[in-house]
Amino acid sequence: MQDLDLEYDRITVEPYKDYDKSNVYYISKRVIDIVFSIIGIVVLSPLMLAICIYIKISSKGNAIFSHIRLGYRGKHIKVYKFRTMVQNAETVLKNMTPEQKKEFEENFKLEYDPRVTKVGRFLRKTSLDELPQFFNILRGNMTLVGPRPIVEAELNKYGRYGKKLLSVKPGLTGLWQVSGRSDISYSERVMLDMQYIDNRSLWLDIKILFMTFIVVIKKEGAM
Repeated sequence: MQDLDLEYDRITVEPYKDYDKSNVYYISKRVIDIVFSIIGIVVLSPLMLAICIYIKISSKGNAIFSHIRLGYRGKHIKVYKFRTMVQNAETVLKNMTPEQKKEFEENFKLEYDPRVTKVGRFLRKTSLDELPQFFNILRGNMTLVGPRPIVEAELNKYGRYGKKLLSVKPGLTGLWQVSGRSDISYSERVMLDMQYIDNRSLWLDIKILFMTFIVVIKKEGAM
């Protein structure tokens, strides 16, 4: 994939102008979000409880971690995940080597992250750490399929595509996650997010959900 032109334009929270989707699409997508998030919470509640207990007994800190991300139209939202890092993760980050800091600044992640616990590595590998986001979806500040929610500093990576990214709700899964996830560059991730926004439909969402199931089973591209 070719790298995108990521020349950065300072953006505002004004939404990207988009008139190509009908109300039927948005209403149907929201209904699907509500139904599937309720089913997910009910069916997976025993598993989520077990994960909470395992996290609590294996390391200090809360089982659920919330982080401020950018949502629809640039609104700040709390995104919930199972905690996968040590309690003093910020301190560990500050004490990293210059090479690790450079890698984190470029990709907003580390291939070998010393902050991640043993339980956390398993949860990330299986994507189980993201199960609490069903509550975000039920509340309406996330959707099942869409670009992953980013921190404000990451908006620089999207450059002139920033407004477009914020024109849709962030998703639990998306085209990037089923196309390689951690195995692709950030510029390729941006391109995939833009490709999804340009071509989004209920059929594409269903296809991505099916592909997500396959990727999770195979544990492909996870950190």
